[in-house]
Amino acid sequence: MFSLEMFGFRALWSPYYFLVLAAILAGYYLIGYKYFSRFNGEKTTPLQAVFFTAGMVLLYIIKGSPLDLLGHIAFYAHMIQMAFLYLVIPPLFIFGIPHWIWRRVLNLRVIKPVFTFLTKPLIALIVFNGMFSFYHIPLVFDVIKTNMWYHAGYTSILFVFAVAMWWPLINELDEYKTLTGIKKVGYIFADGILITPACALIIFADGPMYATFSDPRAWAQALELCVPAATLSSLNLSGPEMFSSLSLLDDQQLGGVLMKIIQEIVYGIFLAHTFFSWYRSEQKIDAMPVNNEPRPAE
Repeated sequence: MFSLEMFGFRALWSPYYFLVLAAILAGYYLIGYKYFSRFNGEKTTPLQAVFFTAGMVLLYIIKGSPLDLLGHIAFYAHMIQMAFLYLVIPPLFIFGIPHWIWRRVLNLRVIKPVFTFLTKPLIALIVFNGMFSFYHIPLVFDVIKTNMWYHAGYTSILFVFAVAMWWPLINELDEYKTLTGIKKVGYIFADGILITPACALIIFADGPMYATFSDPRAWAQALELCVPAATLSSLNLSGPEMFSSLSLLDDQQLGGVLMKIIQEIVYGIFLAHTFFSWYRSEQKIDAMPVNNEPRPAE
């Protein structure tokens, strides 16, 4: 079995991507802690900083570390990327970006009507899960995976739709809250149901579905998205089996299972949090005095 080290430092650690993310994170701290008053904003809270920093670190791990390269070699690694990129990182950014920045951006004339439309609960559910499922149709997947511009464009748009999908459930701006109480529970259940067909298609397929993980030529073309051409031309590669002991079908099925497991864990955490928050709010309402008189003890 061969090592990923053969692809070189640049392919493994994406130094330019690291510098871009580091610059964004530095800008976040400068605005949030030093220059916020210039924008008539408020100082970033420690918890917001933790969420945003965690999101940026995870983003680098998912898209800049050796996991990104492995995601072009093993399908299970690709699905781990999908799960974290669209189910874990967007909530961290939503929680991590200060409220005044969200309001400043969302009040822009060009952004507000589009964002308001995309974050309508039904629209958000259908668009995100529809685009996620469409992406994993074999013909579409193989085209996107072998073209740098298609891949960057589609995954970036899908990330925006992932933010829109999470927004009705977890955003903390009163003027943008469209779901309350038990409706949030239903929203999470619906989200879990809509993403299941794509996972099931992958898990129960009779054979390898994607040429970019089974056909040596398509696989090598997909590698060009993260490995410098000069490095790739100097290597004698026959296929992904050089780097994994899993069969192509086992790798594919493992990817579908991991995606579903991570999705269930993430949605389960938010479901529990949402349910107990709703339950506590109902208890407070029931405990409120009626006509300025306390309710009799039962």
